[in-house]
Amino acid sequence: MTIEATAFARAGLIGNPSDGYFGKTISIIVRNFSATASIEPAERLEIVPSPADLPRYASVDELIASVRRIGYYGGERLMKATIRLFADYCAANGIALKRDCFSLSYRSNIPRCVGLGGSSALVTAAIRALREFYGVFIAREAQPSIVLSAERDELGIGAGLQDRVIQTYEGMVYMDFSREVMETEGRGRYEPMPPSLLPPLFIAYDANLGEGSEVVHNNLRERFARSDPEVVAAMQRFAELTDAARDALTNGRPHELGPLMSENFDLRLRLCRLSERNVRMIEIAREAGAHAKFAGSGGAAVGTYERESMFDALAAAYRAEGFEVIKPIVTG
Repeated sequence: MTIEATAFARAGLIGNPSDGYFGKTISIIVRNFSATASIEPAERLEIVPSPADLPRYASVDELIASVRRIGYYGGERLMKATIRLFADYCAANGIALKRDCFSLSYRSNIPRCVGLGGSSALVTAAIRALREFYGVFIAREAQPSIVLSAERDELGIGAGLQDRVIQTYEGMVYMDFSREVMETEGRGRYEPMPPSLLPPLFIAYDANLGEGSEVVHNNLRERFARSDPEVVAAMQRFAELTDAARDALTNGRPHELGPLMSENFDLRLRLCRLSERNVRMIEIAREAGAHAKFAGSGGAAVGTYERESMFDALAAAYRAEGFEVIKPIVTG
């Protein structure tokens, strides 16, 4: 019998990148894209690479273009790390795994390395499949930490809990990662919010634009670790913007979300060196009268718009400059 599990893309609505720095965020699931892991019994433990990870190219130029776009690593290392962390979790909790071998395959249509949570979706899907295959219960609030550990501790991918939380809980979630909460509870506090509170949203992205989050976050981590005043103050402000957004949404003022998102981006721009094309994603939205910020580490933007005519103008402007545009599907 084959077991199949799915996890979806996600977008950081407000507060990121403070989730890795004792901040607060609100994130949404994006059901337009997904990652799937499949497990079936086998005589040997086997990881079957996704077609996108097979080392086959039409030419040297195609290989070079692939390396420039997504780097040297694919999903196989994520699957190896996930299996190890799942086994470690079971051992630490006295859970005996009665079957040793299986075949694990995976696939994803989430645009890679553009900040839509592609790596964490693969790990989340694999954890779900392993959990069902072995009949292991993992509390929902504990699962994001296992997913993060597979990426951060095993593979050195610099990131916070935000992606893993929203891909576990789905919908829309307010997340509090303040130092007191993290040190007391070992994880954040997660509050699901009704997606019906949201204003109209769009996502724009360029599949050739992004970088891995480990590239984007490394300088920030170094500066935060040495208590750089600018970075510390920025993380506090990201958290304040998140609380302001939560208050606006829960009290029937969704129109206030857009300006808060714009401030979120402007603050990030002051902190980090961003490529011209990444900045251009935000400029296009502003030129149309909309608001936007990065959905993650760069390569994709999430924003608000007021009416369908504005969305039509946005979509035309983005596509004219080589970006893809979608309306995110947040509910199932």
